[in-house]
Amino acid sequence: MTDPVLDDLAAALALHGMKLRGGFTPAPEDAVPLLGSGRQARTLLLVGNVGPAIYRHFFVAGESVTATGDPLDNWTRRLIEPIAARVGALALFPFGGPPWHPFQRWAKRAEALKASPLGILIHPEFGLWHAYRAALLFDREIALPGGPVGTHPCDDCAAKPCLSTCPVGAITPGGYAAKTCASHVASPAGSDCRSGGCLARRACPVGREQTYPARAMEFHMAAFLKGQALGG
Repeated sequence: MTDPVLDDLAAALALHGMKLRGGFTPAPEDAVPLLGSGRQARTLLLVGNVGPAIYRHFFVAGESVTATGDPLDNWTRRLIEPIAARVGALALFPFGGPPWHPFQRWAKRAEALKASPLGILIHPEFGLWHAYRAALLFDREIALPGGPVGTHPCDDCAAKPCLSTCPVGAITPGGYAAKTCASHVASPAGSDCRSGGCLARRACPVGREQTYPARAMEFHMAAFLKGQALGG
């Protein structure tokens, strides 16, 4: 039997297009920070989004039209911190560091996911169209439902279109050339990437029906260029 707090959290997050993304009992190697008074967290729950649902809520929020900071991060913090306080949890985020918390490591613990050739963790149902927005730390053990058996769709993908679709070859088995990618996206030739999202990411056949809407693609690519100091 799972803890009632999970149902409460699921309902609160669904109002904003987010959902619980699994959890685990932290071990020392997970690098989970201590709670107040030096207490060790007993449960970590991940919060995130899958598919396009979150954007139906974000793009009608005031933060989506502000130029202050990162709009999606600001919106996420505004929503998650009161929810965390209501259930007696400490909210951590993958932004706003240092310190930078190891969300990718936590995701692998919570959902048994592995990295795609693009470096993004690939989900067997949602493909590359998902993200982690926050972690909730509790000072008590929470009974969690059994997690899915980890599968790695890339192992059975012979074609691997993500490795051959990028027009400038920025995605290779050896890694990701971020500067090469950014230079192309910022150029006139990169207009499709700017407005529709990364071509290599869009080429992945897993979870294609969960693709983010065009406005979200454009939003994230603009943020990417800004982070690479190429977006003005």
